Amino acid sequence: MTAFTEPNNLKDFLVWEQERGYSREEVTLTGTAVKLAQVVGKVTASGKHAAFNQDGSDGTETAAGIAIANYDASTADVRGVVIVRDAIITASNLVWPADIDAGEIAAALATLKTLGIIVREES
Repeated sequence: MTAFTEPNNLKDFLVWEQERGYSREEVTLTGTAVKLAQVVGKVTASGKHAAFNQDGSDGTETAAGIAIANYDASTADVRGVVIVRDAIITASNLVWPADIDAGEIAAALATLKTLGIIVREES
C-alpha cells in the first residue's frame, strides 16, 4: 500500500481567529512565492506584502501577518489572504526564512503579538 503524506493545511497553524472578515485581510503579495503559514512583512514603499526577511531594510523585516495559503508572486504580484490581527496560532508550524535564528523568531513573534496574533505551542 502506498503511503500518502497529507500537505499542511490552515488548521495546522491557525488555532482560532476572530470572525474571518476581521482577522483576515486581502493583500497584494510581491517578490517571491509565499507558502501557507509563512510569516510576511509589508514593503514600506509599496504597501504590498512579501515573505518576512529578518535581514531586510524595506519593511519586510517587521512581521505583519501570516499567509493562509500558497501564493506564487515570483513573476508577478498576486492577491492573497493574510491573518493580520486577533488570532491564536501554533508557532511550530510557521514557515520562516532558512537563515533565521531563535532570537529573530522570538522578536518576530513579539511583533505579531502586538497585532493580537498570540502564539500557543500546541493546539
